[in-house]
Amino acid sequence: MRRPRRVSGLSVVIALIGLAGAALLLYPSAAAWFTQLQQSQQIDEYTDSIGALSAEHRVEEIQRAEEYNQALIGGTSIFAAGERKPQSEVDAAAHADYADLLHADDLGLMARLKIPAINVDLPIYHGTSDDVLEHGVGHLEGTALPVGGESTHAVLTGHRGLATSELFTHLDLLTMGDTFTIEVFGEVLTYRIIDTRIVAPDDTETLRPQRGNDLVTLVTCTPLGINSHRILVTGERILPTPVKDVSDAGRHPDVPGFPWWAVTFGGVVILLGVYVTVAGRRPTVPVEDRDTPGFATRPGDT
Repeated sequence: MRRPRRVSGLSVVIALIGLAGAALLLYPSAAAWFTQLQQSQQIDEYTDSIGALSAEHRVEEIQRAEEYNQALIGGTSIFAAGERKPQSEVDAAAHADYADLLHADDLGLMARLKIPAINVDLPIYHGTSDDVLEHGVGHLEGTALPVGGESTHAVLTGHRGLATSELFTHLDLLTMGDTFTIEVFGEVLTYRIIDTRIVAPDDTETLRPQRGNDLVTLVTCTPLGINSHRILVTGERILPTPVKDVSDAGRHPDVPGFPWWAVTFGGVVILLGVYVTVAGRRPTVPVEDRDTPGFATRPGDT
């Protein structure tokens, strides 16, 4: 009678080590995928919330934001070396109504940012707190709200190099002529990149409004993990807004894509399972060899 097949202890240990290694390598991809899924859900909720508002309400919110922008006087920002986020030098108490402007939900979501060239589709929130920048893009208080307008300059900031989210990780890949789009309370604003630069933390001159220009600057830190400098990507408004951007407004985000990390992990599990199974097989001895002198059978061998 044939004995039950035994599993090799060594093969199990090797398989567990391989499984742990695969999980470690795929964790950033998996975490980023789930974060993008959550961000896409928030964008869908934002789109539904704005769509439920009357046209009059949406226009009123935009007008209030424009009045806020006109009241700003030279708002700039301070970037401390080694820090991953900017801080506004504008007294928050002087703009106590800031959080109520473009108020789409209780999470502080105000708009949506799309950057096709690097496959970015992110929610924009009020402020640049740690919690905000862990989940999306932050609007730097003290700079113009992202509703456009002559002589306005909005600043949007995001992290890069996080293990759990891509956010602005690939902002350095953008080049002159690339575009990005902001959807805010039913309005669509498209900006063409006119300037990209790396600056020291205290170099904020380019973040100030420029007379007659409608600008938005995207900000993140560099180099990864060191954060000694800042990447500034500035776009100028395109008027009229491209028809394609208007027609694509409100569409479900294209990110995250298919979870190839899950397919890879599943493949690793299958391969390791096959390895453990094969390693647990006992070598078979041809029948003719059993008849040779000196061959001894064990109890249970047939």
